[in-house]
Amino acid sequence: MRVLGIDPGNVRSAAVLLNGSRVEQTFYEPNHVMRNVIPVLVNKGLVDVIACEMIASYGMPVSRTVFDTCVWIGTFREIAEQEMAPCYLVTRMVCKMQICHDSRAKDANIRQALIDAYPPTGGGKTPQIGTKAQPGPLYGMKGDLWAALAVATTFRDLGEDCAYDLSGVTS
Repeated sequence: MRVLGIDPGNVRSAAVLLNGSRVEQTFYEPNHVMRNVIPVLVNKGLVDVIACEMIASYGMPVSRTVFDTCVWIGTFREIAEQEMAPCYLVTRMVCKMQICHDSRAKDANIRQALIDAYPPTGGGKTPQIGTKAQPGPLYGMKGDLWAALAVATTFRDLGEDCAYDLSGVTS
């Protein structure tokens, strides 16, 4: 199954195209560009399903950027639906529990658990990432791409059971 995992942001979003356990492509683009990337990938038959990280409330005040990110989540979901691609929303907590088995996991813990899940076939200090001369299976991963990989990996492992429940939402 080819999963496009998206870590949405208020201005830029990261996406990872995961085919089984292989990272095929990565994107870190302004949202107005990412909105055009999704249809291209779907129409070329490169994506079977889209998994997008969903904002969850933990009772703390949030800034405008969080609400702007919510708008982009809805935009990406709508684009997926227009392209007839299934799109599921996955919360960060579900990713933490699937990848680290701990709700208190931080980004560094998730990153390390993802690295540990791949074979050390590249060069350098972290052979799962590797070097330019001897790339590993995670070569090029950095920043928000790790969160996108976490979303894609979680959906790959759990399927639609991990998705945010929108059954109570009416249109």
